[in-house]
Amino acid sequence: MAPRFLLALAICKLIITVGLNGEPTELLQLCVGGGRLSMERVDVESASLDFGMMSRAEPLAVYHPSSADDVARLVRAAYESSRGFAVSARGHGHSINGQAQAAGGVVLKMSGAGPAAQSRPAPRVAAEERYVDAWGGELWIDVLRSTLERGLAPKSWTDYLYLSVGGTLSNGGISGQAFNHGPQISNVYELDVVTGKGDIVTCSEEKNSQLFHAVLGGLGQFGIITRARIALEPAPQRVRWIRVLYSNFSSFTRDQEYLTSLHGEPASKKFDYVEGFVIVDEGLINNWRSSFFSPRNPVKISSLGTDGGVLYCLEVTKNYDESKADTVDQEVEYLLKDLDFIPTSVFTTDIPYVDFLDRVHKAESKLRAKNLWDVPHPWLNLFVPRSRIADFDRGVFKGILGDKASGPILIYPMNKNKWDQRSSVVTPEEDVFYLVALLRSATVDGSGDASRRLEHLADQNRRILKFCGDEGIEVKQYLPHYSTREEWAGHFGDDKWARFYQNKMEFDPKQILSTGQRIFKPDFGFYPNDAVSS
Repeated sequence: MAPRFLLALAICKLIITVGLNGEPTELLQLCVGGGRLSMERVDVESASLDFGMMSRAEPLAVYHPSSADDVARLVRAAYESSRGFAVSARGHGHSINGQAQAAGGVVLKMSGAGPAAQSRPAPRVAAEERYVDAWGGELWIDVLRSTLERGLAPKSWTDYLYLSVGGTLSNGGISGQAFNHGPQISNVYELDVVTGKGDIVTCSEEKNSQLFHAVLGGLGQFGIITRARIALEPAPQRVRWIRVLYSNFSSFTRDQEYLTSLHGEPASKKFDYVEGFVIVDEGLINNWRSSFFSPRNPVKISSLGTDGGVLYCLEVTKNYDESKADTVDQEVEYLLKDLDFIPTSVFTTDIPYVDFLDRVHKAESKLRAKNLWDVPHPWLNLFVPRSRIADFDRGVFKGILGDKASGPILIYPMNKNKWDQRSSVVTPEEDVFYLVALLRSATVDGSGDASRRLEHLADQNRRILKFCGDEGIEVKQYLPHYSTREEWAGHFGDDKWARFYQNKMEFDPKQILSTGQRIFKPDFGFYPNDAVSS
């Protein structure tokens, strides 16, 4: 079928279904400039699902923009239409609970290959000013490749680089560098944003600052990021990567907090990355998140002289250039000498900087080869106040989880003063709080261990949240997912919810953007039945 005929069909269906106003020539402009409106089954089906694979919502169409003007044109058409329709930006599709879906609307495919992608702006590196301008749908791995050509790299990362710039900046963007540099949203100088009215607005701390802070961590509610100006630093050549184990939780958290308290020290007197994970079964020490240990020589918990209980792994790195290789051992030894880990549990490897940053993708390739990647992922990410992390350990790690994890469980502290409280992200009130990320994979066909079945893991997540509520542990969800207006208001708190609502009314008054988050319910149809009333 000819592409122009398919285009005509798509436009006619949009006119009938959502009441688009305007002459056909105006509607055709949705597809000029390199943008492509698609109702092809493969595009619609792909946009109906996400990485979580736990919800499905079918859009009417998928739009592949080639520029910010294309994005604005589509959003403006939705805003000015008589009935309206949902528009959701989708990067690499790594959301968990359908946040980037647009039931009965249009999904903006910001990432990926194809004719439209060829016209999108490539990352532009300003080496002297140390920043890079990146398209909102650019994957972080491609941003890294572009900046490395100039000997530079972004300061703050996520553990997985095959995520879009706009996607992580709409949530926060965290990894083991956050204690030092803050999350990714704390390392952005400027944004271009398409608001819910279809306006293209350049914003920063100095210009249109209300929109700038609202969009960062704003869950896609106020606009679509089409360009981000990201802070850079000189890129190191190599990484000394160390893991040490603990059997005592208090010692583990005390050492983590000590290391993250060094963020103001010179580079030689602090690690560049501090994370950790919980080991409740032996397989998780050789987990899918890295190739740290050799498959031919896996680490056995039993060899460490423990009684088979819960262990905790501190994971740290030291960046360096080959010209300074003779001093890195001394710096590492200095930082480790006062830590209280199991003496026989020091494991070290040394790899190129890029290989460390891209460590999860290598494991992804192996899982894809075994058909173990495209499975449900009932992930739960929580910010836990420092004062209650020991209670969380007793109730969850040593209680609810039992002896099966079904995936990595990350735990590491962050410093609240590295987070800009003007952003839309919600964190606990304490100066130090922990990320606890249960990154589990599930089965749905009843095969395998019952502890890996989706129903079991989803029930565990509910029990964990109930435990926190019953015990008064005031956790905040990272990548939040709620079903009621009261839950969302409780998540934000009175003051921040009032500001969040005000920003929504100002920048997306018809509530057409990111309806998959289920925060606001628009007036038009094609919206999930369990959506929240505005």
